[in-house]
Amino acid sequence: MTKASTPTASTRGPAEHSVRDQIVEAANECFARYGYGKTAVSDLAREIGFSKAYIYRFFESKQAIGEAICSARLVQILGEACAAIDEGGSATDRLRRMFKSVTALSVALFFDDRKIFEIAALSAKERWSSTQVYADALKVMLEEIIRDGRENGEFERKTPIDEICRSIFYAMTPFIDPLHLERNLDLLPDAQGEVMGLILRSLAP
Repeated sequence: MTKASTPTASTRGPAEHSVRDQIVEAANECFARYGYGKTAVSDLAREIGFSKAYIYRFFESKQAIGEAICSARLVQILGEACAAIDEGGSATDRLRRMFKSVTALSVALFFDDRKIFEIAALSAKERWSSTQVYADALKVMLEEIIRDGRENGEFERKTPIDEICRSIFYAMTPFIDPLHLERNLDLLPDAQGEVMGLILRSLAP
C-alpha cells in the first residue's frame, strides 16, 4: 500500500523537537483531564513551568497544539489502516479491510480516549488542516484500491473513478468522521458491513 501524506500541525519557533514534544505531552494530559475547551495556554504554561510567551515560540495558538495532538492520532489510524489493507489479497478484501479498520480505530478512540476524540470532532467541525489532510490521505488509499480492482477486473470501469471514490467516501463518512460517528455507534457493527456490501455490489462489473 502506498503511504499517503499525513496530517501536520502548524508550528513556529526554533526546531527544538524535545521542547515541542514536552509541550504537546503536557497539553495531551491537560486536554485529557480537563477538556480542550476548558484548557488555556496559560494552564499549559503553568503545568510545564514555561511562560506563555515561550510556548508561543513553538506553537502559534492553542489550536496549533491541538492539531499536533490530533495529527498524531490520525497518523496512527492511517498507519494501522495501511497495515490492515496490506494483509488483504483482492481489491475487494482490501476495501473491506480499509473500511472495517478505520471504523474500528475511530470507535476505539471514542471509547478509550474521549477527550482526545472531542478534539478530533472539533477538528472536523472547524475543518482544521490535520483533518483535511487525513481525509485526503484516506481518499488516496481508496482510489488506489479502486484502480487495482478495475485493472484486475473485480470492479466496473464505466463510472468515472473520481465519482466512484467520492461516493464511497460519502457512504463511509457516518462511520469514520467523528462528527457523525457518535450518532451512529448503535448501528455498528452491522451497518458498517451492510454499507460495504452495498458498495461492493455497486462496483461489480
